[in-house]
Amino acid sequence: MEAASPARLYATVVGPALVVLGILGFFYSASFGELDSYEDALGGLQVNGWLNLFYVATGALGVLLAGVASRRYALAVGLLYTLLAIFGWGTGGLHLAVGLLGLAAAAGTPSGRSRRTTGKKRPRPRRSKPRAKAVGKRA
Repeated sequence: MEAASPARLYATVVGPALVVLGILGFFYSASFGELDSYEDALGGLQVNGWLNLFYVATGALGVLLAGVASRRYALAVGLLYTLLAIFGWGTGGLHLAVGLLGLAAAAGTPSGRSRRTTGKKRPRPRRSKPRAKAVGKRA
C-alpha cells in the first residue's frame, strides 16, 4: 500500500476539522449580519454565521476531494486562507496556519501529470488464441 501524499493527509485532517469548527461556531454565533462583526469563541476564535458556513463548506470539500483531487484542494484552500489572513477576515492566526499548511502540502505532492511508471514496458496481452494444429496432417 502506498503512503498517503501530504495533500491527501491535509485534506483528510483539515477538512473534517473545518467542518467541526464551523458546526461548533454556530453554537456561539449564528448571526448572518455584517461580515466584519464577530463574536469570540473557543478561546479567541472569531466566529459569525458567514465564517461558520465558510468553514463547513471548505471542510466538506476537503472530505469529498481527499481521494480524488487532494493536491488541487490543498492548493486552492491554501491560497484562499492565506489571502483571508492577509486581508484580515476572521481569525488571522488560524487562517494563516491553515493556508500555509495547505500551500506546503500542495508543494510537497507531485502533480498527477508528473507521476510516471518506472519506464519498463509491460508485455502486451495476446489478442487472439494460438492456433491449434490440424489433426492428421503432416508437415
